Amino acid sequence: MARILIAEDEESLRSLIARALVQDGHEVVANADGGEALDCLTREKGRFDLLLTDIRMPVMDGIALALAASRDYPMLTILLMTGYADQRERAHGLSALIHDVITKPFSLGDIRGAVNGALKVRAVH
Repeated sequence: MARILIAEDEESLRSLIARALVQDGHEVVANADGGEALDCLTREKGRFDLLLTDIRMPVMDGIALALAASRDYPMLTILLMTGYADQRERAHGLSALIHDVITKPFSLGDIRGAVNGALKVRAVH
């Protein structure tokens, strides 16, 4: 299956998403903020199929992470998550770099569907 990098500052949500994606057969690496995720991406030389990141986080937000990740690893598929309408608007201008924005709260079915959809699109490219 796929290698997925998660950046989400809310521990309970991060572990819930990670567990669900591992159950689906994916290899998951989870980080608490964008800075940690970018460090991990750099250490791993971009060897992930998908970056799933919250937009609003301490240290480095998801939009800054998405910009850095897409610059350094243009083949990486990026999914953003947010519970804030203003953050969703900020992400709207990134449509060339990101696959989609998932609105919180979401069900595990929603996140699984979004991840699988993003990975299918990646497989076509």
